[in-house]
Amino acid sequence: MTETLDANRAPAPTLSAQYQPGEVERRRYEEWVAAGRFRASADSDKPPFTIVIPPPNVTGSLHMGHAFEHTLMDALTRRRRMQGYEALWLPGMDHAGIATQNLVERQLAGEGLSRHDLGREKFVERVWQWKAESGGKILGQMRRLGDSVDWDRERFTMDEGLSRAVQTIFKKLYDDGLIYRAERIINWCPRCLTALSDIEVEHTDDDGELVSIRYSDEVVVATTRAETMLGDTAVAVHPDDERYKHLIGTEVELPLTGRRIPIVGDEHVDPSFGTGMVKVTPAHDPNDFEIGQRHDLPSLTIMDERGVITAPGPFQGLDRFEARPAIVAALREQGRIVAEKRPYVHAVGHCSRCRTTVEPRLSLQWFVNTGPLARAAGDAVRDGRVKIEPADMAKRYFAWVDNMHDWCISRQLWWGHRIPVWYGPDGEVRCVGPDEEPPTGEGWHQDVDVLDTWFSSALWPFSTLGWPDQTADLAKFYPTSVLVTGYDILFFWVARMMMFGLYAMDGRQPFDVIALHGMVRDQYGKKMSKSFGNVVDPLDWIERYGADATRFTLARGANPGQDVPVSDEWCQGSRNFCNKLWNATRFALMNGAHVTGELPEPARLSTVDRWILSRLQHVTAEVDEQFEAYEFAKVCDVLYHFAWDDVCDWYVELAKPVLAAGGEPAEVTRRVLGHVLDQLLRLLHPVVPFVTDELWTALAGSDTVDGDPAGASVMTAAWPSTVPALRDDAAEREITELQRVVTEIRRFRSDQGLRPAQRVAARLDGLGVAGIAAHEPLIRSLVRLDEAGSDFAASATLAVSGAVTVALDTRGSIDVAAERARLTKDRAAAEKEISQARGKLDNPAFLDKAPAPVVDKIRDRLAAAEADLERIASALVALG
Repeated sequence: MTETLDANRAPAPTLSAQYQPGEVERRRYEEWVAAGRFRASADSDKPPFTIVIPPPNVTGSLHMGHAFEHTLMDALTRRRRMQGYEALWLPGMDHAGIATQNLVERQLAGEGLSRHDLGREKFVERVWQWKAESGGKILGQMRRLGDSVDWDRERFTMDEGLSRAVQTIFKKLYDDGLIYRAERIINWCPRCLTALSDIEVEHTDDDGELVSIRYSDEVVVATTRAETMLGDTAVAVHPDDERYKHLIGTEVELPLTGRRIPIVGDEHVDPSFGTGMVKVTPAHDPNDFEIGQRHDLPSLTIMDERGVITAPGPFQGLDRFEARPAIVAALREQGRIVAEKRPYVHAVGHCSRCRTTVEPRLSLQWFVNTGPLARAAGDAVRDGRVKIEPADMAKRYFAWVDNMHDWCISRQLWWGHRIPVWYGPDGEVRCVGPDEEPPTGEGWHQDVDVLDTWFSSALWPFSTLGWPDQTADLAKFYPTSVLVTGYDILFFWVARMMMFGLYAMDGRQPFDVIALHGMVRDQYGKKMSKSFGNVVDPLDWIERYGADATRFTLARGANPGQDVPVSDEWCQGSRNFCNKLWNATRFALMNGAHVTGELPEPARLSTVDRWILSRLQHVTAEVDEQFEAYEFAKVCDVLYHFAWDDVCDWYVELAKPVLAAGGEPAEVTRRVLGHVLDQLLRLLHPVVPFVTDELWTALAGSDTVDGDPAGASVMTAAWPSTVPALRDDAAEREITELQRVVTEIRRFRSDQGLRPAQRVAARLDGLGVAGIAAHEPLIRSLVRLDEAGSDFAASATLAVSGAVTVALDTRGSIDVAAERARLTKDRAAAEKEISQARGKLDNPAFLDKAPAPVVDKIRDRLAAAEADLERIASALVALG
């Protein structure tokens, strides 16, 4: 390798022989933060680009879903910075009411205490103490991943500014009649002893039992929760059901209780389901509650807050799951059990925090009237103010906001934003804003509940920028540019931000684009779960393979709205890709590649140089197009193949003979190689920031690039733009033909067992017709072919493409007879594989019964065997 450099150019820094991600990543991140690379200024005259981070729980640690989502947000932010935007990626955390309170209560239990032993004020102090000492470790883990967030703007949903925002919007909603207090059915966790939002309830298909109970000779109902019959206040039938019309308005005795309850007609009942009769328990089922409201039925609460039966009688004091079989046994003893089906698989809601089965419960709670807010949220997408990516997700969004129920916002916790409502001794109710003094005096007390965590999170896009004050940040960076989040919370967090953002900000949407991604799964598409044993810790990947490899693996699987399979092997491949970049740049530096001065005039460029520059223009345009469409996987795929195939495998190899020869052509190639790597590293930087910054600063050396001081950072380099004048279709066609010839010769050599370094005499015919005659010395160099001498005798002939043929003298290099025998045996094996695969695929019985993955695997085997057969046939022909 030559190390000759321009006398006026200082030597470039030397890269180590091997890339060590751990050393580079830690050092680079500290340099970025110290230099203020991530800071955004509201005083800037650059156009704004804003992303607010979906705030992770203060109790959380970096899991693969975080790593995936943060990689996408970081890539968007870094690219916009390079494009000249004032890019703000705002970090912060959520106080995570239920999760945090549970965690601190477990700590207290270990000390033999409960929160009630401390009292509310001391307990809240204890939570703040925990937050200061142990909370938020995920923030340090975000640094390991490379998050380029503006740490100076870090927010917390319980900090003073956001608490002020919560009080302000609660007061505004209350005064506008959009917040009210009422007794309604809510999701209740008997373990956490609080109401839950829909997002805090996870439904799974559980084994249960469906029991049909005879209330009378004519009344039979079916239920999966027999214990709730103690709270029945009616039986309902469809008013048009001819079987039961005569029963409407009559009464039936409720077994085990002696109470008589009415039979009502209600259109909610499905006559085709079961017997067409349903038991109505208004205090313990949301649909029954609505029936009860329509028919003015009483609501009997027969369980306490812990799920213990309170109804007088023999079952009082039993837990709900103890009462269920006891009640069924009592009914069976009376001969009232008509049928029992078990297991009966049905959807059951569980508390997302403690996995306890959720109980529908009639409770006095605070609600948001979502009707007008939800309509506004739907209109903002329909009229184009907010765009959902991918577009087909908009239908799911509309299905939710167009049918939204009122939102229960009160939680029976001590950790969180306490509801700013005071009650007086004579029934007075007063809502207090942040700038108002609460009422004092005997008998006045504040509501004991706190607000749903999602209430404060719904304000995140504008409260983090200073609202309700009209700050410079709010004026500059609102509305935010894009929300990157999972489709699984489209209905909950996203819809809530839309409702509150439009309401608080006078119709201005909280974000211009909602970019929805899928869930990270294992390589088989299975949900990651500790119980499955397939959970991958991104910090483990970062330790073993580096943050860049972790990020590239995740981004390469990111298709809008689709789930993302990942595996250890794929991360190893991404590490190899980073190593490939390292080795290519190291080679370039050792051979004098540089970025000094303008590119040489076209007349000085070789066809190979013009080809790689033209390819760069296509890649730059495609990367831009895919970034704008949030097609991260396609961005990565385009850059991977350009870097690995075009640059490393072809251009570097084609450049080696030129660089070794020296002179003017070598100096031109050094400049082109430097330019291509410079642009490639810029294009890759948003996804793999660490290795690209290390390599780019080494490549820049002591030069000034884009007016930036030497070796500053690729973060401050301009984002590449296409140069139409560098597109060269003729050069691309010419090099494509050269690649085809070289590839076919290499494949033939491999098939014949020729060692890579073994030279073989050959005659190349038809290069002129193919337009690549000038490249014959280069072709021979790449595939180790000598000129045909006087004793040349072709023992194998290879038809490459079009008019190009290659005659090779393999005497002494190949045992032709043995090779023919080997290929003949391989041909027979391929033919057998084809026959077996076709036999299965032509069998209708197999196609009807076999799972789709099995059929796909057989099709893949057939395609591979057919390709092998074609290759073997060509090799046999070449042997003559």
